[in-house]
Amino acid sequence: MSKIKFGTDGWRAIIAKDYTVENVARVAEATALWVKQHNTHNAIVLGHDCRFGGELFAETTALVVAAHGIKVKMAKGFVSTPMISFGANKLGTDIGVIITASHNPPSYNGFKLKSNAGGPSSPAVIAEVEDLIPDTAPEIKGDLTSLEKLGLIEWINLEDMYINHVKANFDFKAIEESGISLAYDAMYGAGQNVIRRLLPNAALLHCDYNPGFHGRAPEPLHRNLQELSDLIKHDVSIDAGLATDGDADRIGMYDENGEFVDSHHILLLLVHYLHKYKGLNGKVVIAFSVSNKIKKLCKAYGLEVEVTKIGFKYISEIMVKEDVLVGGEESGGIAVKGHIPERDGIWDGLVLLEYMAKTGKKLTELIQEVYAVVGPFSYNRYDLHLTEEKKQSIISNCQNSFYKAFAGSPITGLEDLDGFKYYLGDDETIMIRPSGTEPVLRVYAEAATPERVTQMLEETKAALLR
Repeated sequence: MSKIKFGTDGWRAIIAKDYTVENVARVAEATALWVKQHNTHNAIVLGHDCRFGGELFAETTALVVAAHGIKVKMAKGFVSTPMISFGANKLGTDIGVIITASHNPPSYNGFKLKSNAGGPSSPAVIAEVEDLIPDTAPEIKGDLTSLEKLGLIEWINLEDMYINHVKANFDFKAIEESGISLAYDAMYGAGQNVIRRLLPNAALLHCDYNPGFHGRAPEPLHRNLQELSDLIKHDVSIDAGLATDGDADRIGMYDENGEFVDSHHILLLLVHYLHKYKGLNGKVVIAFSVSNKIKKLCKAYGLEVEVTKIGFKYISEIMVKEDVLVGGEESGGIAVKGHIPERDGIWDGLVLLEYMAKTGKKLTELIQEVYAVVGPFSYNRYDLHLTEEKKQSIISNCQNSFYKAFAGSPITGLEDLDGFKYYLGDDETIMIRPSGTEPVLRVYAEAATPERVTQMLEETKAALLR
């Protein structure tokens, strides 16, 4: 059987090609062996999102793990990744497992590991589990009903647990009385039930069960959210739009004009609200691909900033050990103080809704508050689907300082913590990095205006593909 490798956020593979019952059983076996080695609680919490085969693969995992005498606390129906992380923490299990490929295309499924601290398992733990993956699949025995009678399977309602936690931490009375009208796009993902229950008056899009996500990757980027944008543009009563990805740990937002609010702006708004309005402090931790405007805002507020490699597990590891106000990635995965050290698109969206409700301001007005400190900017990325040979050729060029300028501007500086971030002056950057979960080369650009960002991306793409 093929070697199974975990990427920046778990193991992911194409269903029926490498993501099979046998390979899931191998990863489940390694997870069980890891739990037996550490054996603090002798239990895991387990669930699946809305993807194809989720129930089958979760059942496979449960049977393999329970065969080792480890208790499996199993979610009924689909759940979000934050629910599993929250469950691992509150239920006191050794580890959490969620069958999901997050934002990846519908042909993928995956296997994420969560720590009992309530966030991604650390890189060290993931490496330990990876080393325990056997070369052949274990024999799968028994059934869930028999194991339930033996006390090895316990069905739990993570959705209710999570919703009760949310209700205890937000001022829903203020949100309701503000009259804010929200449009929400679940992207056919695992956030659909939660928003339906928490905000029953929200306008809902793609909040039905569709394991194929209607053929589109459930990633909350503007190109995938045209219907949400159009809905807001044509309905003047809607004040904001919220979108979450397939497992509801990533966020995308829209202002009252139907214009996309990216994760860099969301991070700035969260830091601004939590520190300036709520008086909270702590370190701000950002992934390498996040806009440098975060550093500028934190300098103005006297907040420490730490930059990590890309992969939320690096951010979560710091959040578990230190006092962190906000931790986040360019891809929309953001965690905030007062919750678990985990990305949570719904939680982040509710923080901003509460911010709007408390101030009586629109998102565009709140963004202007941030711009008053850091200045206006735009940020975007292209995902280049290339042959492995071409991708490696470009990476080799980056490593060997082949490129001297991009988009008509000479390179004035370079950072290579995780990828290659080129500084072009005037707060402009180009970043090049291969994806850790897909056969893709990502190109990022930041500049003062959307027009300049598009120009930079187009000219950089042409230069790389020569």
